[in-house]
Amino acid sequence: MIRRMRISELDEIGDIWLQSNLEAHNFIDKNYWLDNLIPVKEQFKKADIFVYTENEKVLGFVGLQDNYIAGIFVKSEFRSHSIGRQLLDYLKNNYSNLSLDVYDKNSRAVKFYQTNDFGIVSTDIDRDSNEKEYRMSWSK
Repeated sequence: MIRRMRISELDEIGDIWLQSNLEAHNFIDKNYWLDNLIPVKEQFKKADIFVYTENEKVLGFVGLQDNYIAGIFVKSEFRSHSIGRQLLDYLKNNYSNLSLDVYDKNSRAVKFYQTNDFGIVSTDIDRDSNEKEYRMSWSK
């Protein structure tokens, strides 16, 4: 089931965010993610967060600010179970266009978005991490 995040789930969502970033972005110093956990959790309160749950347990989530996908995050033991695709499909059914940024070294994510009809529209260097990233977008 996909629904909006409950504020009581903020710490759980933060843990999923942190673990996912540490695992997917091993090319970035882990302290970058650790140092950003608290500010990101504050941003969660301002964003639209949709969670994927089974038996009332959060297995993954997607963060959205306007039409910008801040990220799709799934607990490691539930990756490759179509949860990310279901979250993305949920957004695609409710929005007419979406965009996101993804590190080029995160080839699994780049491929995932390309498979789901997102195209690369520009390339830039992320000023915080100094890593190359793609801006990707999708429209109905």
